[in-house]
Amino acid sequence: MKRIVVVVNPEKKKKLESIFEYMQVGGVIISNIQGFGNQKGLTQQFRGNEMRLNYISKIQAETVVPDDRVEELIEDLLDELQTGEYGDGKIFVYDVCDVIRIRTGERGEQAL
Repeated sequence: MKRIVVVVNPEKKKKLESIFEYMQVGGVIISNIQGFGNQKGLTQQFRGNEMRLNYISKIQAETVVPDDRVEELIEDLLDELQTGEYGDGKIFVYDVCDVIRIRTGERGEQAL
């Protein structure tokens, strides 16, 4: 099993949700976060003054999927979210050793 963490701009939240729905991925956590990547923030003009925003609002989505669905999910995420512009976001993939459903005690992929 793999834990997939996707960090994107808030405007892409609906696309992200539709991808998870289309792929029939259950157990998704979506959080509002702030951070910066290679750009080191953002500079904007406000009433004639330059303002530096060190942290940019982002959406972080997390889910755990069986190993055989990881590549298909990543391909769909890239197809829908990739624009080729700075700020497209990142996809992180982590190994998951075990999952336990507290209610039933099920373990592994059965607990997903």
